[in-house]
Amino acid sequence: MTPPSHARRLACLTCLRPQQACICRWITPVAHAVEVVILQHPLEVANAKGSARLLHLSLPRSRLAVGEVFAEQALQALLYAPFSLTQESGTAAAPDAMQAVLLYPEIAGVAPSPPLAPALLAVPEKLRLVVLDGTWRKSRKMLYLNPLLQQLPRLPLLQAPPSRYAIRKAHRPHQLSTLEATCHALMQLENCDPKFQPLLQAFDGFVAQQLDYRPPA
Repeated sequence: MTPPSHARRLACLTCLRPQQACICRWITPVAHAVEVVILQHPLEVANAKGSARLLHLSLPRSRLAVGEVFAEQALQALLYAPFSLTQESGTAAAPDAMQAVLLYPEIAGVAPSPPLAPALLAVPEKLRLVVLDGTWRKSRKMLYLNPLLQQLPRLPLLQAPPSRYAIRKAHRPHQLSTLEATCHALMQLENCDPKFQPLLQAFDGFVAQQLDYRPPA
């Protein structure tokens, strides 16, 4: 007897993917100093190629929030409040509790971002890296629609390597996945490459798994 269709679509409670496509084996915890907030565009949530959830599950000091436009108070809390308060009550702490930094290049049409104080770079535990998870077009719209994000100092990647993201067609060779870009930004902020290499190697396995689902050419 054929099992009910819903039985075939049971999802993993951790990675939220169908059990036959579970990616939990690629979760690779990393002891990182800089906190990370991933703002995920709603259209990316069900995208099988997306790397944001694997990134979040591998970074203990991270939060993932879904939305295109965020309420100002909720976004203020995500940017500055201690994670425990952000998660439980949404109460924003004083703006100087953490220094939020947006992983994004300077773009035309948006006022230049304020500079990041060099002294803060010496204390990675006081930094909170904000990452926009979406296509270039989606992430740019998120930036336009959330003025608080435009007020953050921005962190451009220095000497970004070619992407290992073979499951998505990139417009440029250095157009990285969310996971890759975040790992390289953390390497830059923490001045430490080796501890993020295991996660990047696990990402290679994740990419290979997704390639296996493609029909033969």
